[in-house]
Amino acid sequence: MKIEVVNKAIKNIKADCEIILVVDKNFEHKWIEDRDKFKKLGFKGEEDEVLFLPEVDRVYSACSSFEPDDIRVSISNALKCIKKADYKSAKVGLYTKKCPPINARALAEGIVLGSYSFDKYKSKRDKLSLKSIKVSTEDYSGNTYSLDSTKKAIKEGIIIAEATNRAKDIVNTTPFDMTPSKLAEYAKNLSKKLDNVECFIGDEKFLKKEKMGAFLAVAKASTNKPRLIRLSYKPKNAKKRFVFVGKGLTYDSGGLSLKPSDYMVTMKSDKSGASAALHIIKAASELKLPFEVHAIVGAAENMIGGNAYKPDDVLKARSGKTIEVRNTDAEGRLVLADCLDFAQDLKPDYLVDLATLTGACVVALGEYTTGIMGHNSKLKHSISFSAKKSGELTSTLPFNRYLKKLLKSSIADISNISISRYGGAITAALFLDNFIKDEYKDRWLHLDIAGPAFVEKEWGYNQAGASGAGVRMCVYWLKDFANKLKNTHKEVK
Repeated sequence: MKIEVVNKAIKNIKADCEIILVVDKNFEHKWIEDRDKFKKLGFKGEEDEVLFLPEVDRVYSACSSFEPDDIRVSISNALKCIKKADYKSAKVGLYTKKCPPINARALAEGIVLGSYSFDKYKSKRDKLSLKSIKVSTEDYSGNTYSLDSTKKAIKEGIIIAEATNRAKDIVNTTPFDMTPSKLAEYAKNLSKKLDNVECFIGDEKFLKKEKMGAFLAVAKASTNKPRLIRLSYKPKNAKKRFVFVGKGLTYDSGGLSLKPSDYMVTMKSDKSGASAALHIIKAASELKLPFEVHAIVGAAENMIGGNAYKPDDVLKARSGKTIEVRNTDAEGRLVLADCLDFAQDLKPDYLVDLATLTGACVVALGEYTTGIMGHNSKLKHSISFSAKKSGELTSTLPFNRYLKKLLKSSIADISNISISRYGGAITAALFLDNFIKDEYKDRWLHLDIAGPAFVEKEWGYNQAGASGAGVRMCVYWLKDFANKLKNTHKEVK
């Protein structure tokens, strides 16, 4: 869908339909022309409420506040309401109280995220009539904002939301159509479309050469061979180096510790961390961020067979540490252990892994919230702050010395699961911590996206299925670093 910024008052813009976000429950702002119908039709402007008046070609969508995420949800709700109407174009104004560019960006994100659909496997596909949305530079209070700054904000919003939507595409794609080799091929093709981005693919021979014993063990029983994928965005004069490591289980049967059949459904989503990492690179390149950014993906299938790795096996990871396998369904952490070790060879200033790692995180935080873990409180707070601006929900989970002891093994350096069923999201992160070198412990963050990555019902501006979890929060985090850098330079000057 095309989003066009128009430097006119909204009443002077021609469109088939007008979208009005109702922030003021007293219905006092000047764009509201149908107050007399609100009471008659029971419209109170309460959260998620939408009123469509086809006779005047207007849709009113309740907006809880001027916060960016409320703007995203409200515009998305309006688009859902007129999805089947025969409108080719719509118009909307700006809604802001503090910083116009932030809410203009949020408006664009809400439009792009809210209008996403995945119909690749449907024989009959719904066609969206709406082709364009015209955004006025006029604010609801009557102010007019800079055309250039509004255009820039809208463009940024489109880039971030499109990267998120493409991440959704990969996660929603079936395991038959998105094997490790096909994910690698996708990454290679993606790199060709982006400026300053290179792609490296490591096959089984490479993994053996790198002594990635844990990664290889997980992939052992699948006919679809594993791949290590590295996308690297390297602009000139990069100021910092960020490395994002994504869990890329293109399918997870649980291995010999086989999942019940109900739990196997949706396991195409176990590549959500990988998809997020790849599309953070897409957004970084298109936004021309001043940092070197790498995505490391461990792509594999965890399957069953006569040569599958087994509970009781002891694996040797790339770092040289040995791992006792007590459950083959705790496989993502094994792949990540080797990928994180590999990532540290790049000498990152900041290291982040994204993974649909534990059901325990969903139990702790619910379906919509990402768990943030790590040693550096300041770093955890910084990404949580950026996530809030992006609209992604997060909460931190604390490490402690007692949970760490539950990973001890009597025959190897560490066990791949805890001896207790409690605190599973934290003990999984503490397992990964064993593969983070001392000099990187304060630079490392673990994001458990198991809850929000794939939800089988609509929520906010997210459709049922993949949400692209992790993309927006990490891109906003990178942007916040870039803004700090810019402001520091201004102060020096």
